[in-house]
Amino acid sequence: MFSLFKKFKEGLTKTVAAIAAKTHGLFGGRKIDAASLDELEEALYTADFGVETTTEILEEIKTAYRKDPSLQGRQAAEIGAAVLKRVLAGAEGTLPAPTVKPVVIAMIGVNGSGKTTTTAKLAHKLKGDGQSVIVAACDTFRAAAVEQLKSWATRLDIEIVASHTGADSAAVAFDAWQAAKTRGHDWLIVDTAGRLHTKSNLMDELAKIRRVLQKNDSTAPQHRWLVVDGSLGSNSIEQAKVFHQSFGLTGLVVTKLDGTSRGGAIVGIYRQLKIPIYFIGLGEQPDDLQPFSIENYSRAVFGLE
Repeated sequence: MFSLFKKFKEGLTKTVAAIAAKTHGLFGGRKIDAASLDELEEALYTADFGVETTTEILEEIKTAYRKDPSLQGRQAAEIGAAVLKRVLAGAEGTLPAPTVKPVVIAMIGVNGSGKTTTTAKLAHKLKGDGQSVIVAACDTFRAAAVEQLKSWATRLDIEIVASHTGADSAAVAFDAWQAAKTRGHDWLIVDTAGRLHTKSNLMDELAKIRRVLQKNDSTAPQHRWLVVDGSLGSNSIEQAKVFHQSFGLTGLVVTKLDGTSRGGAIVGIYRQLKIPIYFIGLGEQPDDLQPFSIENYSRAVFGLE
């Protein structure tokens, strides 16, 4: 558990450092005062926690400060973490063991969100947990996506079904399901297209993949996860709403949190959509895709152990 928390803390270093810089190390032991509360408010907005969450955190700290004027920054950090845990209650997505095989996870998201890389890392994670998995390279509209997924599959020794650039992505999904079923795999992870000529074009393509998968299994894809670039902050919310309306999202994966100081965006995304967060990306290595933990996240962003 400690090593997992360490990953969260290291992965959120930029967010923690930005908050520390704006509050002049408040959580390192400074005493709370009016100036530090103003600094904290600015820091939380900058980290993209949003108005609602920032207000709740500050109100609780102010209440505690009125009761105890000797309140220390460390105590304020504990209050902030407690508020986040309350706000994020229900946000942890957990994958149940497959009851039918294969269980299909459709990875959805715009180009640049880290969708293809996350597909490979998720397959690696499931394989490491003793599950059998196959990936489908269904972003056939972007040559780099197919080659990228093939490269990851070779590197991580993961089975893949792929075709040439411009191939029918739904046909690739169909073939991948058949292969997964024949070989008795637990999971099929489908990397879908992130951009076509128009938004409706893209949604039509996703719908087609879904229809074709349902010819094999009427419940597929059982999971429909949006991969969100965490560095985009609250801008991701509108993007998520569009995909949710069109495709009925069942989960989120938030990537690239190690490269941004806006790690608070997770909270705003969850508050708006109430879609569980299954994994977060905390680095570039395969093992840096980690199951989302409310406890670890809430304590890490406030620099707590």
